[in-house]
Amino acid sequence: MKILILCNKSPFPAREGGPIAINMIIEGLISAKHQVRILAMNTNKYSVNPDDIPSDYKKKTRIELVYVDLSFHPFKAFINLFTGRSYHVERFISVAFSKKLEAILKEERFDVIQFEMPFLSPYLGLVRKYSKAKTVLRAHNIEHLIWERIAETTTNTLKRLYFRHLAGTLKRHELTAVNQFDGVAAITKNDAGFFLHAGCRVPITDIPFGIDLSRYPEPVESSSGISLFSIGSMNWIPNQEGILWFLEKVWPDVTKQHPSLKYYIAGREMPEWFRGKRYPNVEIIGEVDDALRFIHEHSIMIVPLFSGSGIRIKIIEGMACGRTIISTTIGAEGIHYTHPENILIADKPQEFLERISACLNDHMLMKKISRNARELVKKDYDRDRIIEKLLAFYQKIGS
Repeated sequence: MKILILCNKSPFPAREGGPIAINMIIEGLISAKHQVRILAMNTNKYSVNPDDIPSDYKKKTRIELVYVDLSFHPFKAFINLFTGRSYHVERFISVAFSKKLEAILKEERFDVIQFEMPFLSPYLGLVRKYSKAKTVLRAHNIEHLIWERIAETTTNTLKRLYFRHLAGTLKRHELTAVNQFDGVAAITKNDAGFFLHAGCRVPITDIPFGIDLSRYPEPVESSSGISLFSIGSMNWIPNQEGILWFLEKVWPDVTKQHPSLKYYIAGREMPEWFRGKRYPNVEIIGEVDDALRFIHEHSIMIVPLFSGSGIRIKIIEGMACGRTIISTTIGAEGIHYTHPENILIADKPQEFLERISACLNDHMLMKKISRNARELVKKDYDRDRIIEKLLAFYQKIGS
């Protein structure tokens, strides 16, 4: 098959969940001997230096990047209040990207064109005009649900009203867009079920994030003793809100009971206001060169999310590394977990404190969760099996 993948971010270098998930599909398809070409946006929100992309990756993907400015423009946002259209989606409309896509479609024929995220759905008409390829929406999240949850947890009245507006317009766009594709590949069964219940009439399947487990060595004891850690993009509002909640509501009681315990926070685009905060035994690191090495250096992953959707890539990677995960229910949403066998779930401050204390007081509990977590990844999140399922879906919508 010849497959064109349209991306809202460059899949390489993969520095956060979305690009990691996109790159997993790309490398899996190439490994299965299919031809892949990539057209990706290179934005001020996720900027990539083309020179940092290795020549062999460029050769096997023929990746091309087009700069798109995703800056927030107050005047455009204000005007958008009266249009009924999604401001989120409108920011991704680019003349330069359209021209490059048109040139590619005139130059080459494809069997499948996969759109990563509904934000790229405005280009569907252009694809239909110049290509007979089957179109697939790869839904990494239920995007509007993220903003509904953010609005619910926002205390500022004006912000809450604006976030509700953003969620409403995005919801209308998202639920309309899914039926304009030939098929939808949601990242979890929960998300696929949501779209079906909301009126999705085209073929839909769930294609979760997968891992080539050979890249994740057998878990070893962390090099720094037992410590807590969080890792994730810190320009994403749910991560900011969740970690700040943990630091304010949970960490003071943790340090009272465990005064020597340390907590390390890593992530790209760490806001300056966040870097300036000071908490006992907390180290705010920012972006790390090697995320997997950082995960292996620590013991217990904290995922305090109260908004978001889809699947947390870093939880899957943490499980593959044999780390103990303590997450909220929303943070672990979409993962085939069993509490307390392969993950620990906590939604309230006291529950987080209890889960952390249980791990510190019972190393065998941590070892059991570590072993079971890796087995879960091996069973349910093997990349090659997932690619086989995706290819079968391509065949289904193409027949």
